[in-house]
Amino acid sequence: MVAKNTPKAIKQPSSSQPSSRASEFQRGSEEDDLSIEYPSSDGEPMAESELQFVPLTDTVITLKNWFAHRSDVYVAGDMLVYYRINDNRTRLAPDVFAVFGAAGNHPRDSWLIWREGKAPDFVMEIASPGTWVRDANEKREIYARMGVTEYWRFDPTGECFTPPLVGETLSGGQYQRLLMESDSAGVLWGHSSVLGLDICAFSDLELRLYDPSEREWLLTPRESEAARLEAERGMQASEAARLEAERGMQASEAARLEAERERQSSEAARLEAERGMQSSEAARLEAERGMQSSEAARLALAAENESLREQLRTLQSGS
Repeated sequence: MVAKNTPKAIKQPSSSQPSSRASEFQRGSEEDDLSIEYPSSDGEPMAESELQFVPLTDTVITLKNWFAHRSDVYVAGDMLVYYRINDNRTRLAPDVFAVFGAAGNHPRDSWLIWREGKAPDFVMEIASPGTWVRDANEKREIYARMGVTEYWRFDPTGECFTPPLVGETLSGGQYQRLLMESDSAGVLWGHSSVLGLDICAFSDLELRLYDPSEREWLLTPRESEAARLEAERGMQASEAARLEAERGMQASEAARLEAERERQSSEAARLEAERGMQSSEAARLEAERGMQSSEAARLALAAENESLREQLRTLQSGS
């Protein structure tokens, strides 16, 4: 984060002190009546307008993605939380909540505190003109009695309370304000020890989450989708390059094989010519041997004739 300034005084509606009736959130000795149905919807709209819908859904999805590697962290939004055993009429629907030490992060229809074993650790309400007073009073008291460690409220309209982001932590059964700071860019922020993240409200009333350890903003669903599409395009480009390289290698291999075939053909022609030359040489040698044999026969015949003539001359001289 950049340099920060001391935030302005925070205007907060009046609220009653938290009650000590913690027993209503505990199972105690009462048996859980499993025949009671707990509806997953209260029939109320998820958000009054897009001003509430966007920060609500963005925060829930961003936190779900951030804690996806942890099976003991459950994040949900606008889900009914039942906090009195065997009472399916007394419930709240926090806009955003997170539970640490949950028995799995699998989907649920609703959150029943006595069955899950604990209340949410973090709750955020997104203010609207029709809900912000109840958020700051009645709900705040109930969350304190539940034992919700941190309670945050965000005003996306900038008209319900000032400053538009308020964070509180539970201490001695009562909520105490967390320090909120503003930086030179007009970003209002506070640190959530429960989430391990900074919660920030920009000057245009955009709600964002920041990881102070890595010094980076958590991606919103739209940014995550854009990053996914960009990564997908990169993978497609890499695959296209791989296929092109593979086609080049195949073409090179085909050329190598063709050259090898031509070399083998040339070698076969050379060997065939060599065999022809060897055959011709053999024929020449055979002819030469024939000529030599004929010459030997001629010489033998001439020698025999000469011997006969010599014998004839001898006979004639003796007679």
